[in-house]
Amino acid sequence: MEERLQKLLSAAGVCSRRAAEAYIIAGRITVNGVPAELGCRADPEKDEILVDGKPLQPKAEPVYLLLHKPRGYVTTLSDEKGRKNVADLVVDCGTRVYPVGRLDLDSEGLLLMTNDGDLMQHLLHPSGEINKTYHVAVYGSVDGAAARLAAITDLEGEKIRPAQVKVLRRTAETADLAITIHEGKNRQIRRMCAACGLTVKRLRRVQEHSLTLGDLPAGKWRYLTAAEVAALKKA
Repeated sequence: MEERLQKLLSAAGVCSRRAAEAYIIAGRITVNGVPAELGCRADPEKDEILVDGKPLQPKAEPVYLLLHKPRGYVTTLSDEKGRKNVADLVVDCGTRVYPVGRLDLDSEGLLLMTNDGDLMQHLLHPSGEINKTYHVAVYGSVDGAAARLAAITDLEGEKIRPAQVKVLRRTAETADLAITIHEGKNRQIRRMCAACGLTVKRLRRVQEHSLTLGDLPAGKWRYLTAAEVAALKKA
């Protein structure tokens, strides 16, 4: 059955659908000897699909991992600057998996990784608004900080849904906050804190939808249970 090349590449674990578009534009994909174009469809049972001159492998078995990303790692599979990346931490899982969403270099915590392109699209689609909870250590203007953070609905011209903010611990100049957001804009929590006169000392994602980080050590990963995968697919 013919399907869009982006879907075929993602299902085979080559790359995400978004990255597949870049592969096609760069001329890295051919179908029956002809360079592919965006929107191209193919049948893997009838057509010869090559990626960088090598045959597209059959659809890989789906793998779902929960990684505790440490600080100092970028959320990519390779980095032009030579920085450590999360692929190094899951190389022993035996297959190529991709991060679902991002955590910036200085952030840590729960990161879902999978080769299931359909689930990635489902979770990353803007309409999903998957809840994500972070434990955030801040210093600065902490008096009334929770209420100020929860009141933000416009972030430098970008509309966002109000966050849920709970104070876990505080002193006169520092606070530990639990912040739940819905959209996951680029560096959203750091930008929210900066707008409220707060400096982030530590940011750790502890929950995403039904997944929780628990006591998984930094730099380690585990397979998701069948119940966890089912809950994500219903998200």
